Amino acid sequence: MKTAILYLRVSTDEHALRGYSLRAQQELLTNYCKLHGISILKILQKTNLQKSFKRPKSIKLLPPPK
Repeated sequence: MKTAILYLRVSTDEHALRGYSLRAQQELLTNYCKLHGISILKILQKTNLQKSFKRPKSIKLLPPPK
């Protein structure tokens, strides 16, 4: 069985208001995983608004450099 770690993030208030809230993302991704037989290992959420590319939680998801 395939596995996934879901990473939910909203970068601006406007994104949240346009239907990209953390809850909406989680629902969409969870339904996708169920439909495709993907087991969810963990759900990570970025709750504060940030436009920087320095994202420690997402960096943890990357494989180690070769």
